[in-house]
This record gives sequence, structure tokens and C-alpha cells, in this order.
Amino acid sequence: MAATPTAREVFERHMFAAGAMDPALYAEDVVIETPFAAPGRPRCWEGREAFMSFVQGEGVSLPALTRRDVRIHESADPEVIVVEYELGGTIPGTDQETWAPFIGVLRVREGKVAHWREYQDPIVMAMATGRLPALLSSLGGAPAQA
Repeated sequence: MAATPTAREVFERHMFAAGAMDPALYAEDVVIETPFAAPGRPRCWEGREAFMSFVQGEGVSLPALTRRDVRIHESADPEVIVVEYELGGTIPGTDQETWAPFIGVLRVREGKVAHWREYQDPIVMAMATGRLPALLSSLGGAPAQA
């Protein structure tokens, strides 16, 4: 009988794997939060079905991203870790590379993600995904361009 994966193992094996959006990775009652989400973007999903519906319906279309400087911090609670990392890649339609820092708090229950709270810079992420004009427009800045 295999041991239940720890929070660190779930993060290392799955969260950065190509199949990170695999529904089997998440508990049925998972809560996923992005407190610093850009205006008009969801800040919380409650339940695997709600999150998967967003991921599949909205089509979380990100360019190929590379991870670097991953640091995992254990907590007093064995189900919880805090992670720091950078995601980067080439901005769509350009040769410009950009990197964005992230901090995440991960709680794993019975080997599945039960709670994920991710803090990211919405401006850098909008730049990296080609959504900066739409973000600026939503803030009353430059008009969105197609």
C-alpha cells in the first residue's frame, strides 16, 4: 500500500507537471484563491467542478512557461507548505522574455489539493499572456486592442 503523498510531494510531482489541470489532482471540495487577481478576473473558486469549468471553459491559455528559483517552505502543519517561484516565458508575438514572482500556500488532504492560495503580479501576468491592453482598458487606461 503506497503512502499518501505529502504536500511537498504533491507540489513537486503535480503542480508543475504538464497535467497540473488534471481534475484528479484536486479534492472535490477544493478552494482555489487568487487574492491579487486582475479586475474582472475571478478571485476564488469553490469546488473542483467550478475550477475545472473555469479552466476548460475560459481556456486558461498560457504560453509555455518555465519555472525557476523554486523554494518550498515547510510549515508547522504537515498538510501545508508555502512555495515561492518565478514563472517566465516569451511574451506572445514578441521576442521579449518576462518573469513573474509567485507565492503560493498549498494545503493537501489525503494526497489531493484541498486549498491553493496563489499571489501573483497581475500586470506582469497580463503582459506575459498578451492581455495587458485588456487589463489597462479595464482600469480606464489605454483602449483594448484586438
